[in-house]
Amino acid sequence: MIDATALAEKPVLTGARVRLVPLSARHAAAFHTACQDPEMRRLTGTHHDFTLTELQAWCAGSAEQADRLDLAIEDRESGAFLGELALSQIDPPNAHGSFRIALVPDATDRGIGSEATRLLLDYAFERVRLHRVQLEVFDYNPRARRAYEKCGFEVEGRMREALYWDGAWHDVLVMAALRSGWTADAGAGTG
Repeated sequence: MIDATALAEKPVLTGARVRLVPLSARHAAAFHTACQDPEMRRLTGTHHDFTLTELQAWCAGSAEQADRLDLAIEDRESGAFLGELALSQIDPPNAHGSFRIALVPDATDRGIGSEATRLLLDYAFERVRLHRVQLEVFDYNPRARRAYEKCGFEVEGRMREALYWDGAWHDVLVMAALRSGWTADAGAGTG
């Protein structure tokens, strides 16, 4: 049985280099800037052009959503916005949910994403008590796939030609991590 109240709590999770905090209106401008980056859009498969107004409304309202968890990734020392992540599409009877993460361009290749992912997975498995967390990653993003694998995710399947990007069809890989195989230090030091 999951603890759905843990989704409504909107925790602050602190790691060695990052802090995950509830997504709020103060993150909207930096989030909007990141969403304009062509590489971030490609890696997340984002076709929609989000306006600042849309993101302000989304960020401001995310704390009120009791059925999901949206957190900003901040640099632990400076407080700078490094990206955002979410635990959503929670299925209480089957104790599983979906995960996504997006980093600002200058936060990649530094282990930031792996640290943030491990923090959220620890919360998902230990506090929310989910059994399974899944994600989707595009076949043209092997860097993200390796990072997810370091955090305990395994490829479970492939949705063939499920994303149309830049004039071509791409496969989407489905990956999942299970509570039964989880340890909080999964992939520690390999970020």
